[in-house]
Amino acid sequence: MSASELTLRTVKVIRYVTPLREGGSLPAIAEADDGFLYVLKFRGAGQGIKALVAELIGGEIARTLGLRIPELVFATLDPAFGRTEPDEEIQDLLKASVGLNLGLHYLQSAITFDPVVNDVDPLLASKIVWMDCLLTNVDRTARNTNMLYWNKELWLIDHGAALYFHHSWQQWEAQSIKPFTMVKDHVLLPFASRLEEVNEQFRQLLTPEKIRQIVNTIPTDWLQTWATEETPEHIRDIYYGFLTKRLEASEIFVKEAQHARSVLI
Repeated sequence: MSASELTLRTVKVIRYVTPLREGGSLPAIAEADDGFLYVLKFRGAGQGIKALVAELIGGEIARTLGLRIPELVFATLDPAFGRTEPDEEIQDLLKASVGLNLGLHYLQSAITFDPVVNDVDPLLASKIVWMDCLLTNVDRTARNTNMLYWNKELWLIDHGAALYFHHSWQQWEAQSIKPFTMVKDHVLLPFASRLEEVNEQFRQLLTPEKIRQIVNTIPTDWLQTWATEETPEHIRDIYYGFLTKRLEASEIFVKEAQHARSVLI
């Protein structure tokens, strides 16, 4: 593997175990041919390929920054998979998801983070808030924390709602330097007292080269399904441009987060 490449393992899904009804896009627990269970995110779900792209980019940026996230894998569905599924809604979803999907290693017996019960170290809280501001992740609120305790450690899951600029990205450059006003609802914001320190650290860790590695991992197959005139290479360039410009202007979203926190406390 060259310095410009980042690879994910590819597994084949062999058994649909159970749906996770709490997810808006009907993710499921599934078994793969490597013997492990995964939370499977489907390309045919209502949120579409863009949710998988956000999941992939968000997850690998979290890993680059040293945050705990389950292993991400590409997961293939055979055309014959799911034909015996009795639930018509699930069967339709599986039919629409033939090909390459995305899986997260299933953290068995993990416990959902509860902001009423669980405290988080200010440094860790600041790291997660900073990353979610970079990614414009709107889905880490008290209502839906998307964090789990597993083996007494805090793990991040579900970044499919991040990078919402890509749902209307003709003005992506302007979007890249906007403050993230939704940070006011972030479940960890009250604990995030070390944002400036994290900003300096993470700007060094998340290099343009690393961002390029991550966006180059987006499968061409996913990008070719979009109703767009852009080539896969151009789409990857837009993600790269958005993230690098947002990183360069990180003081903007850090100040917004600090202001929102001052209102809370």
